[in-house]
Amino acid sequence: METTIFSRLIRNGITVMALAASVTPFASCDKLYEDLQECERGARIRFVYDYNMEFANAFPSQVDCLTVLFYDEEGRYVTTRTNMTSDLQDENWRMVVDLEPGTYNIIAYGGMECEDASFSFTSSPSLIPMYDIEVELNPSCLVPPMHDLHDLFYGKAEINIEQEDITYRDLTVYMMKDTNNLRILLQNVDGMPIDEADFEFKVTDDNTLMAWNNAVIPTQTVDYLPWAHGNAAVGERPEDSGEVSVAYAEFSFPRLVTSNAPRLVITRKKDGRKVIDIPLLNYLVLLKSEKYSNMDSQEFLDRESRWKMLFFLQGGIWLDTVIEINDWVVRLNSVEV
Repeated sequence: METTIFSRLIRNGITVMALAASVTPFASCDKLYEDLQECERGARIRFVYDYNMEFANAFPSQVDCLTVLFYDEEGRYVTTRTNMTSDLQDENWRMVVDLEPGTYNIIAYGGMECEDASFSFTSSPSLIPMYDIEVELNPSCLVPPMHDLHDLFYGKAEINIEQEDITYRDLTVYMMKDTNNLRILLQNVDGMPIDEADFEFKVTDDNTLMAWNNAVIPTQTVDYLPWAHGNAAVGERPEDSGEVSVAYAEFSFPRLVTSNAPRLVITRKKDGRKVIDIPLLNYLVLLKSEKYSNMDSQEFLDRESRWKMLFFLQGGIWLDTVIEINDWVVRLNSVEV
């Protein structure tokens, strides 16, 4: 009899413990017991910027402020999270956000919250649907004195939070860079001195406004003027010991897209003659190595963000047979300009 009672107690004890174990995880999330800790449910987000020609994550070294917008499945605003701290430079940092069950669209911008930001929302994201988000270049960035643009980064992702989740779901948001820097060098083929003050430099494009999906929205063509310019010596001419000099100008502008037709225009001040007037994208895509022959032009333009071009002049006019773009020398025979 004692053995039977003892066995029955053991069986009942095991049954009670098993039942408690099966209920406990759900009790914490469903608040069956008020004294239990609430369920940790939401997203643990990592941000990566490896959409570059190095194919390496440069987010910790290049992004210094972050804005993250959350919208529901229908594109209705939910919440915003920002970070302007040194946490962004920590490879192990994650943004943890509590979210109720549902599907969320996440749009992230790097560079929007910084004190010297060059871009801003045309309307408050909390007052409009996701599909109406627009980001514009601040008009002051087009007015002299010029400054290099504060870098802008963009990323988008989607996450689904389930009712039964009892911890945070991991998510990676991949970013791309929406700003470019272009440095132009002019040199006379005979090595004679050249003065940047004799020229006017500009890049023209229609790319000051971007949509929720990072597409460039046509508005109007604007002139980007150099934010830096000057002269530099690069060596001596052996025949008369004079210095070989170059003129330079440096530009900063938003995303380049193949649907646009930006131009680089350099004009000689003394007579208004255009020394250089070329379709910029046609020349920049010449840089792409054959190693990346399967990469289309738009991906290349998005991955590359730092450009330099060297033009050789003869008698003050572009010698249009040789151009150096970044570290590549391109010989041109018949190019429509």
